[in-house]
Amino acid sequence: MAARMAAGLTQVQMAEQLGVGQSYVSKIERGESYVDIMTFVDWCAACGLKPGQTLDQLLQTTPDTTQIAV
Repeated sequence: MAARMAAGLTQVQMAEQLGVGQSYVSKIERGESYVDIMTFVDWCAACGLKPGQTLDQLLQTTPDTTQIAV
C-alpha cells in the first residue's frame, strides 16, 4: 500500500494498471490475497519501482522465523 500511495495512485487506478478489480487490490493490501510474480512486476512498474530491489527490501523486512519456500 505504501508504494502505491507514494506513487500517488488510488486503489482504482492501480486496479486499472493491473487489469483487475479494485476489490482484488484491496485484498492484496490487507494481506487476504497473494500475488503472482507477474502481478508483482506490474505493480512495481505502476509505482515506478524496480522489482528486484523491491523484493530485496521486502525480504530484509521479513522476520527470520518466516520460512520462504522456493
